[in-house]
Amino acid sequence: LELLGWGVVDAKEVKARKESTKGFQKHLVVFRNPDVVINSKDGDTVFPQILLTNSHDGKNAFSFKAGLYRMICANGLVISDRQFSSKKVRHMGYDLQTLRKVINTIVGDLDLTVESMNKMKAIELSEEQTFKLAKQLLETRVEGSKNKFGNEAVKDVLQSQRLEDNGFGLWEVFNRVQENIVEGNFQYMTPKGKLRNARPIKNFRQDMNINAKMYEQALTYTI
Repeated sequence: LELLGWGVVDAKEVKARKESTKGFQKHLVVFRNPDVVINSKDGDTVFPQILLTNSHDGKNAFSFKAGLYRMICANGLVISDRQFSSKKVRHMGYDLQTLRKVINTIVGDLDLTVESMNKMKAIELSEEQTFKLAKQLLETRVEGSKNKFGNEAVKDVLQSQRLEDNGFGLWEVFNRVQENIVEGNFQYMTPKGKLRNARPIKNFRQDMNINAKMYEQALTYTI
């Protein structure tokens, strides 16, 4: 990937639950090309990223997904599967030409990624829509659990961490809610009725899954 201009900027792995799997966990490697950058008129600089997931034991194919990295908040977004389908490469028998073809396909599809971002930037939400979107994104975070949240949690994730994310623009609303949800800046109710502070998402698989679903949800407001 470095030969193709994409250097490593981050790497993570899941914790091994068994001693036998230690050293063979699934991992994420994030690549970025300094020559591929989106400079918006509003000053929001965004770098497209390639997210590679893999496992040390070779049981899973390389899986590539598209992402976006916003400089102003040092925050990474994962593009929805509907907008950008993941690409896979088998471990056995691949070569530079195979990889080059996959990367070129990904780079070619980045136009769709930029288009989806620009669509969000062009949409202004009403106050009601803003609250509805924040609630829907929160539901993505608690999905699969019996935890619940109230209106205060929705208000908490709508809080902006910086001036650039103020306002009712879909892009701004999505980014501030996404950041607060990932960082755990809200409280939820357990099945026993106890109020708990949400924790930041540390597991990269959970992070990618929730982020892609949230991006998908936000895109429904551009239709």
